[in-house]
Amino acid sequence: MLLTDWHSIPDAARGGTVALGNFDGVHLGHLAVLRAAHAARPELTPAVLTFEPHPREHFRPDDPPFRLTLLGEKCAALAAAGVRVVHALPFDTGLAAMTAEEFVEQVLHRALGAGHLACGHDFAFGHRKGGDAGFLAREAEKRGIGLTIVPALSDAEGPISATRIRRLLQDGYPERAATLLGRPWAIQGEVVHGDKLGRVLGWPTANMWIGRHLEPARGVYAVRARLADGRLVPGVANIGRRPTLGGDPQTRLETHLFDFDEDLYGQEIAVELLHFQRPDLKFDGLEALTAAIAADAAEARRLLGLA
Repeated sequence: MLLTDWHSIPDAARGGTVALGNFDGVHLGHLAVLRAAHAARPELTPAVLTFEPHPREHFRPDDPPFRLTLLGEKCAALAAAGVRVVHALPFDTGLAAMTAEEFVEQVLHRALGAGHLACGHDFAFGHRKGGDAGFLAREAEKRGIGLTIVPALSDAEGPISATRIRRLLQDGYPERAATLLGRPWAIQGEVVHGDKLGRVLGWPTANMWIGRHLEPARGVYAVRARLADGRLVPGVANIGRRPTLGGDPQTRLETHLFDFDEDLYGQEIAVELLHFQRPDLKFDGLEALTAAIAADAAEARRLLGLA
């Protein structure tokens, strides 16, 4: 159940265990918060309170896109983790101006009727981040609400965070990012019409814009596409701005699916980046480009265990 209006929450969605945070990526650290929330009160409905857009998008709208997961992907990952209700509060000027105490009283207590809360140790909220985990603990106790503060989940290289995952993807390490996410990172979006050049060259592609997603390292990847009907289809993809063809103003994802010849235009698909093969390059003409695509496809088949 996805709810976006905290002023009118149905009774069935009130009184749950509520995990708090942005949950961008829904990575292993986030999953630890979800598990802690459920363990504290397993009889209550597991819920998440998050914000849409991400507060950083609200306060710094001119920043480059940085999102690991947009709302639909986030909800799917949360549902897979056992969450039954997602409160995606519209982050606007009004919510940004709400004090930390008002947020606890009006949103968490009155609107959501939270039975228990869980958050990371670094959770901050309210106007100018006036509330932290310690403040939340005091205010929750006043209202008879339990709280679990979850320490950061770490590995040998430090705390697992969305920032680390973004950096790994930008540096061309999707396998290492997947380890921290607990699943391959995917770009989800609508398949749009291109100039059909790939089909002319013998390598038809499903084209998508990167949009509000983080832009990972530009180049060629071995991938797997999740189609709207749930099928998983392996392939090879390029993320870039097509320097050989004069360049694009926006970054696009072009995916060639192996042994596949169906119309995907207008459909929502998710392309999982599994292995980075090489950076985006400019070639001396279409013949060199076509040869490179053939070599990339052969390498992707090998990496995916299809060769």
